[in-house]
Amino acid sequence: MSSNDFEYYRPSSIMEAVQLFEDLHSKGKNPIYYSGGTEIITLGRLNVVKTGAVIDIKNIPDCQVLKIQQRLLITGAANTLTNIEEVNLFPLLSKTVSEIADRTARNKITVGGNVCGQIFYREAVLPFLLTDSQMVIAGRKGNKTVSINQIFHQKLQLENGEFLVQLVTDQNYLHQPFFTIKKRRQWNTGYPLITVAALKVDGIIRIAISGLTTFPFRSQQMEEILNNSGHSLDIRIDHALDALNVPPLDDSEGTFRYRLFVLKNTLRDVFYQLEGEEPNHG
Repeated sequence: MSSNDFEYYRPSSIMEAVQLFEDLHSKGKNPIYYSGGTEIITLGRLNVVKTGAVIDIKNIPDCQVLKIQQRLLITGAANTLTNIEEVNLFPLLSKTVSEIADRTARNKITVGGNVCGQIFYREAVLPFLLTDSQMVIAGRKGNKTVSINQIFHQKLQLENGEFLVQLVTDQNYLHQPFFTIKKRRQWNTGYPLITVAALKVDGIIRIAISGLTTFPFRSQQMEEILNNSGHSLDIRIDHALDALNVPPLDDSEGTFRYRLFVLKNTLRDVFYQLEGEEPNHG
């Protein structure tokens, strides 16, 4: 992972993982939880992540679950993106994660690793934001289940020693009409500019966005404006973008202004696909 030596642990239960973290933390090892590892390896090589101990949660059965139970989809955090795509219990999630990196990387990247990562994009979280999913979090006080709307603000707000075990989604959301698209400067290569995931629930289109700013987000204010059929689509899109107040992301892939331009066109695509609505200029 890096030039630094570190200890590696692979617990077989949540309790064992939490106890390991507490013990290693008390010894000054600065432990970190690990599920997919691709980002940790990359950042470790850059000396951005420094640790004396890695706790691999992939061997914990609760983190490997992927099933529908009591009308809830339970997605273990250690499921690889490839596995989620192939099992395909949640088509919006499957389609969204299928656009992350390449197949070789998706065989290693886990949904929990992507959601909890430090990179800007973290597209895997978008479908969970749209479905008001629940997050099962483990820590020294035991397990807790918290709405994603309460615990995901720019990133998953975990306390020291906590880790994501599962994401729980109401089955009613799984087969609602959806649309998801990733836009790159070069269509099939390079990092994304903008990813938009949309879900139509009870006639209302929900929108979640990655790539416009330094974190993925869903804006209910933006949704209210976009779903106000009293105005033309182009006017609604303009007003929705004007209402956004997020830190601009400017990098080698594109300026903030260019990303807004791409997002504007992508929102048109969303409403065309889900509403059959074409922009009415003027």
